[in-house]
Amino acid sequence: MSVLRRDLWLGQRAAYLARVAQWAEDRTARMARGQKHPVYDFLFEYYSWRPAHLLRWTPGFGVPLEGATREDIAWAEFISSDNGLSLPASAFPEHRVSYLRWAVEYLGAVLLREPSFACLGLHEWAMVYRDLQVRHPDVPLRLSRDETDAVVDSQRLCCTHYDAFRFFTPAAVPLNRWELTRAATPEHDQPGCIHANMDLYKFAFKIAPFCPSEVVADAFEVARFAREIDMRASPYDLSAYGFAPIRVETRTGREEYVELQRGVYLRAQPVRERVLDVYASLLGAARRNLSPQPPPLRREGASDICTS
Repeated sequence: MSVLRRDLWLGQRAAYLARVAQWAEDRTARMARGQKHPVYDFLFEYYSWRPAHLLRWTPGFGVPLEGATREDIAWAEFISSDNGLSLPASAFPEHRVSYLRWAVEYLGAVLLREPSFACLGLHEWAMVYRDLQVRHPDVPLRLSRDETDAVVDSQRLCCTHYDAFRFFTPAAVPLNRWELTRAATPEHDQPGCIHANMDLYKFAFKIAPFCPSEVVADAFEVARFAREIDMRASPYDLSAYGFAPIRVETRTGREEYVELQRGVYLRAQPVRERVLDVYASLLGAARRNLSPQPPPLRREGASDICTS
């Protein structure tokens, strides 16, 4: 690829850092105060990408940066070139190529699948159903225990996302339409799912620094928006944090949730396409860079192939 001029990539880096700095700084400040946030901490704890990582800019692989030095780019995977620094696809670990292959198939399947908006955000309710334990013990429930359980009893559970389903209480598990498993994730995940759309952020940073930071920021914005809706529709009272509830226990609230869920889907689909494109391009480049395998040996005078 042609070299990216220094003034251009410096501008791109500055724009990215201005975009994500507040998210990272808010999280860092809360940690320094020992303060929990039931909505936004999820984006750093469940996804396990630290604020310092979010503040590292990368153009992705195959983009030589004119005049760049080690002081400019924090990622060790970049190599020196005649003009500056660049990240070749060959730097991607060979043992992770199988993950790229799986992810391309998964992202492509979810992208093309018909979205469903029938879950009504009840996965968070199923996580407290008939159980005295809650995932956010410092935040009160909006309804009484009996009323909260009654909401689950009154609706059909049809969660399609394993990483939400695995936190269901034992009493809620048999109420779901599907008994989901990790292995069957590609068969059930669909683009209307709030959590499948939040997970685009995980896919973006999981191949950092090979994924451009702008794509990471796009995915983080989708995840942040989706998380807000996810928790507003939950059984928790988040008024102290400035979040108005989506009362899915009412018909009006369910209609509001479906409309907002559809909005997440519309925002997420272009990001899913971009993430898939990065993965597919990296997979193609990684395959070309794989070491050629020697042909199988053949025993002298025998027709069978020697595999030892």
